[in-house]
Amino acid sequence: MSSLVEIVVPRRLGPGYRWLLASSWTSNLGDGIVLAAGPLLVASQTDQEFLVALAALVQRLPPLLLGLYAGALTDRVDRRRPVIAVDLVRCGVLALLTTAVLTGAVSIGLVLVALFLLGTAEMFADNASSTILPMLVDRDDLAVGNARLQTGFITVNQLAGPPLGAALFAAGAAWPFAAQAVLVALGALLLSRLVLPHRPAPTDGPRADRRLRAEVGEGFRWVRHHAAVRTLVLTIFAFNVTFGAAWSVLVLYATERLGLGAVGFGLVTTVGAVGGLLGTLSYGWITRRVSLGDLMRVGLVVETLTHLGLALTTDPRVALPIFFVFGAHAFIWGTTSITVRQRAVPARLQGRVGSVNLVGVYGGLVIGSALGGALAQGFGVTAPFWFAFVGSAVLVVALWRQLSHIAHADARTAPLDDV
Repeated sequence: MSSLVEIVVPRRLGPGYRWLLASSWTSNLGDGIVLAAGPLLVASQTDQEFLVALAALVQRLPPLLLGLYAGALTDRVDRRRPVIAVDLVRCGVLALLTTAVLTGAVSIGLVLVALFLLGTAEMFADNASSTILPMLVDRDDLAVGNARLQTGFITVNQLAGPPLGAALFAAGAAWPFAAQAVLVALGALLLSRLVLPHRPAPTDGPRADRRLRAEVGEGFRWVRHHAAVRTLVLTIFAFNVTFGAAWSVLVLYATERLGLGAVGFGLVTTVGAVGGLLGTLSYGWITRRVSLGDLMRVGLVVETLTHLGLALTTDPRVALPIFFVFGAHAFIWGTTSITVRQRAVPARLQGRVGSVNLVGVYGGLVIGSALGGALAQGFGVTAPFWFAFVGSAVLVVALWRQLSHIAHADARTAPLDDV
């Protein structure tokens, strides 16, 4: 058992990393449970398409409305505190929602408000927790540290959580939300055991009265002047527009074009998650042989060809292997992008730069989803995939040379303890 633990969580990463990993995996199990239970609760309260779509939208709004301020707050305080505080808020919201379901007082309006509050709290927690890893491990271990965090996300959030959430919902609509409350509280407790290295507070002395908006602006300026991170943020934004367009109609594509039912659509998600698990488990082996810059180039080509393959095929036997490969790419890309950012960004700016990246992610998804819906409505369900293919191909050509900056992302970076 000890040798297995050493393989999964190498001793060199330190005890602090193990507390972080345990907290992340625990909280992700709770989030995975509600991935299935949340939409089921919405569907039990309304059959209006607008309200169902609104439920997805309210969970994507917090990063766009408050993401930049979350980043500035993270850089002001001990980075455990925002995570623990908002996790306790999430527990409170989940307790109220559970009580409302048990007493029959639940309504679609209450569910929408709860989803917005939970999305807001999760956004604050995710922003702050992503800045903790660079404080715990060496630069050379950031890739493996992120890969282990991603492995937990895939296994418990994407694979184990949703079927467990659906089973709990079938047993009683309140059970999955009560279970998430317990798991989120346990995640906060585990994180509280973590001891972070001391660093001077960025708001000490003459900075104490600086306005939050000015601190947000500092994060933007840093991104604008750092070639590698600027390229990364723009790439993520642009490719999330194309990805968001195609994946916005994925359920229609799977059911209408591939002829898969509800179970088959679930299989698409599962196949992608299994591909992601393989990708993260092999990540250390890959990065020892391929530079981060080349890895990102290959990933963008894979994403472009994914859209083309899905646009052309009507056969699930062809589409499912494509989803498997795309799943591996998606999680390898995610691990690589966060590692590049963590290596490049000074510790005092990790939260703000991370929030700029977060706005790029969700801004691209929202724009892409709107485009995808309009294209599918006017030209059919494959139109978003053709748009995604052409758009991605143009972006690959335009960004190919710029991606060379990423291979040297930390060349012009202050040390992580330079605050």
